Amino acid sequence: MTGITLAVPSKGRLEELTREWFAARGLTISRPGGARSYLGVMDGEPDVTVRFFPASEIARELIRGNIDVGVTGRDLIHETSETGPDSVTFALPMGFGHADVVIAVPEAWIDVTHLHDLADVASDFRSRHKRWLRIATKYITITRQHFARAGIAEYRIVESLGATEAAPASGAADIVVDITSTGSTLAANGLRVLEDGVMLKSEANLIVSRTAPWSDAQRAQVANLLQKLGAAPA
Repeated sequence: MTGITLAVPSKGRLEELTREWFAARGLTISRPGGARSYLGVMDGEPDVTVRFFPASEIARELIRGNIDVGVTGRDLIHETSETGPDSVTFALPMGFGHADVVIAVPEAWIDVTHLHDLADVASDFRSRHKRWLRIATKYITITRQHFARAGIAEYRIVESLGATEAAPASGAADIVVDITSTGSTLAANGLRVLEDGVMLKSEANLIVSRTAPWSDAQRAQVANLLQKLGAAPA
């Protein structure tokens, strides 16, 4: 097999910013088949096949080694698989798509300001309320890993399928783990991020798969691409 595959976000603001980012570095990505096409080209780079995928799918396929290089959020790599960060190289942060994965509690919990306070609350829930502390989140892998490192085990995850920040007000959960850029949506729902509640700082990254079946020619091609983009060799 010759040539490398570059996967970029398929729609929305993330697609627009990604294409602008590459164009600013002299590498224009076009979509000859139109907005519904999942195949693109990079002008002047015949060895690069461009594919348009949802950002979450890009993370999964990078980890599996089915695509060589991709643009997606750091948070999605960490969330998709526990081994995700070890399966890829974060070649270059791209300067957009900034967001933090955070732990937020109700404003009324005035005595809960840090993660160690939350550990005490989790223990109290078992003795006082006869149930586990409930955490609403879409970030199940990140939550489990972070809470395990903090030594917190007495909780139950409520998988969020909608607006996570609304879960405490609706009674579906007690606290949330969610992604935020400014914190304004959390605040509007009566929630406050713990002082040490940032679990992961994320932004769009240019990412290289470590699990792809690289040939020597492909390694040279991706090294050439990274050099043109100002990224360190993968």
